[in-house]
Parts: sequence; C-alpha cells; structure tokens
Amino acid sequence: MTRYEVLANTMAAQIRSGSLKVGARMPSLRQIIAQHGVSQSTVFRAYYLLEEWGLIRAQERSGYYVAPGAAVAQSHAQRPVAAPAEPAKVDISNLVFSVLEAAKHPGIVPLGSAFPSPLLFPLQRLARSLGQSVRFVSPWSTVADLPPGNEALRSQIALRYLGMGIAQPAEELVVTNGALEALNLCLMAVTRPGDVVAIESPGFYAALQAIERLDLRAVEIPVDPRSGLDLDALEQALKNYPVRACWFMTNFQNPTGVTLTVEKKRALVDLLDRHDVPLIEDDVYGELHFQADYPLPARAFDKRGMVMHCSSFSKTLAPGYRIGWVAAGKFADKVQKLKLMTTLSSSIPVQTGLADYLQHGGYDRHLRKLRSALLAQLASMDAAIRRWMPPGVKWTRPDGGYFIWLEFPEPIDAMELHRLAIEHGISVAPGPMFSVSHAFENCIRLNFGHPWNAKIDDALRVLGQLVRQVPAAPTSASVSAPVKRR
Repeated sequence: MTRYEVLANTMAAQIRSGSLKVGARMPSLRQIIAQHGVSQSTVFRAYYLLEEWGLIRAQERSGYYVAPGAAVAQSHAQRPVAAPAEPAKVDISNLVFSVLEAAKHPGIVPLGSAFPSPLLFPLQRLARSLGQSVRFVSPWSTVADLPPGNEALRSQIALRYLGMGIAQPAEELVVTNGALEALNLCLMAVTRPGDVVAIESPGFYAALQAIERLDLRAVEIPVDPRSGLDLDALEQALKNYPVRACWFMTNFQNPTGVTLTVEKKRALVDLLDRHDVPLIEDDVYGELHFQADYPLPARAFDKRGMVMHCSSFSKTLAPGYRIGWVAAGKFADKVQKLKLMTTLSSSIPVQTGLADYLQHGGYDRHLRKLRSALLAQLASMDAAIRRWMPPGVKWTRPDGGYFIWLEFPEPIDAMELHRLAIEHGISVAPGPMFSVSHAFENCIRLNFGHPWNAKIDDALRVLGQLVRQVPAAPTSASVSAPVKRR
C-alpha cells in the first residue's frame, strides 16, 4: 500500500477501537507529520480516504472530526459459551452443497462466493510463464517432481517465508493440489477415525466437511469477530476432551475476517505446545493484508515443528491452477507419503510455470495492486452496508482478505434470507453453514472480492429490503456424540 493508505488504515483502526471517539477532533496536520514523518500531501490524502469511508467529517475552518456512526457497534453478540460444547459428529455437507449449488447459476451477484474475481489476477502473464516453462520441462520431471514437489517452486516459496523472517527449510514443504488438500493431508497425518479435533465457531465449512468425511468429532471453540479465537475456551477443551489436533485460521479468518494479535498467536502456540497438540494453520489469506506487512502466522512462533502451516496461490494469483503447499514441520515425511498414496503428484507443468512466474513475473507488484483493489472494494461495500442495511446491524472492517461478517439485531432465518436472495439473483453465505450445530442463524458472510459496480450496490439495496422481510429462525440444537478417552 501507499503511505497515505497505511496512515489511513492506522487512524481507521483507532476510530473503530474507540481510541478516537465520535465527535472528537482529529489530530492536526502538524501533529501527524511530526508523529509519522510523512508529508502534508500524504496526510491530506489519508484524510480524504477516511472521509470516503465515512469515518471522519470535515468542518469548515475547523478541521476534521470523527463522524457520527463511525464507531459502529462491533462486539458481535455471540451465544455466551461458559464451556465448549461436547465434541459432536459433523453433518454439514448437504447444507454446504445446497448453498454452493444455488450460487452457481449464471448472472448471480456473487456476494456469497468464496473466491475473489478472476479479473483481479494476471492470467495472461501467468499463461506466458506456463507456456515458456513447459518447453523446457525435462521428461524425468515426472519422477523428479513427485512429492514433495518441484524443487524450484519450493525454493521460491521458502524465500517468501524468509521475507517474513521465518527460516523455512524447503525440505519440509510439500506441494499439494490447493490448500484444501494440504489441510486434509495434515488432518489425516495426525488423527484417526473417532478422534476429537478443535475447530473454530463460526469456522470454515470445508474444515467441517473434512471432519465429517474422516469420521472425526468436532469440538467448537468460539471466535469473536473482534478479538478472535477464545483461548480460555480452547484451554478448557484441551483439559476436558482428548483433542488430537486443532484446525484454525489465524489471519483474516473465514468467515469473520478477524486476525489474532501477535500476542494471541504466541499464546496459542505455547498453549498447544504444553498439551502436545499439533496445529493445522490455514493461512490462505495472509498475503491479502491491508497493513504494511504480512501478519506473522502462528508458524513463526513454533519451536518444535508442531505447526503445519498451509497456504496456496488460489486466493492471490492462480485460482484455477490448484497449487498449494504445507510447511509440515515434524510431520513432513508423513504428509509427503500421504500425498503419494492419495493423489500421487500435483500438476508438474503448473508447478514449473508458477516457479517461473514467482522468479520473473513480478508477484509482489501484482500483490500490491490486488490489495489496493480489495481495499477500495471493502470501502465501497462498507459504505453500501451503512446505506442499505437496517439499523443495528453489526460488522467489522477486516484488515485483509475479502469477507465481511454481518450480524443482524433481530432474530432472522439466514437460510430463508439465502433462499429469497437467490430468487432475486443474489447469493449470500448464511451463518448456519459455518457451524457444526447450524448456529449463527442471524448472520451472513459477504464477499467484497469483486470489482464494485452499480449491480453489486443494487444487490446490497435489495438485500437490505429482504432482511426486513425475513422471519425469525427456527430453534436449532447441536447434535453431540459420546467420546471415548484413550
């Protein structure tokens, strides 16, 4: 991001946290210049951006002030959980499939999509790298590039870890068919049927599907959209149940968008280390940060190889190429063998093409453009939510990724809202698909990963009208299953 964007985001965080109260006068130009070492034009551009976001308001000959409504209530009221629920058998796939299938129809406004717009990716430049590299692929690469994967690609990935200050040996990297395969392989490496896995609530529905497929049991750990994972609830779950693994998103969590602080990530790793429980870290959105630097993953604080850090290029560069990886630590050999036993190898031409692009194609330049586009789209969606949604709706502006989690003040049936929205050509991701117990009936996830236009803005308007028509949700109950200790 540019310096004025970084400055604007820093001040926006102060406003949203309540450090700068509604009606308070913003710091003077002289104060900001002295404090941040920036130019006067940088300050002006940052203030213009904050004004565009609706966070500040100019008063003639008086300066800028925090705008009324800027501090939207952001403490999403979740069900108070004194203790984590009993580990439960998961039955989520039918719900997920029905929601995803409905959103595939042509012409649907993809607010419920899990992907950013393909228009944001340098597909032509990627194709050149792929075409060029294929001409020089050795016939022996079909053997040489079997798991752990293409050496040049793994070296490039290791360099990106080094850029974060993490000395990641390339030998511990296993290339996979997207991050989802990496996450599934990790889960298979450390569990067996009937084991208990700690997951987030709300959490990524693919984690629920993986647990369902492998006949595991899930214990849900609450996630607050402002502060993230509840470490106290996690500690209690670790004491009460035979948890064999954790599957968490520490950066720009799906669906809430929340990022754990450095302190919480370090505390999370220390807590799991004391209980000797491995962490499967899903970090597919880390490169989509709006602050100056990649927020360190939990992997950065791992000293024993117990964190399996999974990511991919699907959300940042090449969604159709299906190339991901895992930095598997002490489990690298087991993950590599499981890869050989299941899908044998990821596409060798695609691996070589991505390696060429990472070395010569300007990946960091592309990422800067992508982040700038997503940040602008976030500002547009934030303004549209303020304009069209009913009073009292709660949400947080994430610091990266491309999801916003909305909680409505009155009880509504999110599944019915989803159905009505589809009838009007709009997809949303209803809250129940992010929970074992089909909870969060008054919540939806929205995607701001598509270039903003009048059609999307009108979809928010229609969605706001539909919210006012939707009845309350039926009462849901979680299904629990007995767990045997070992």
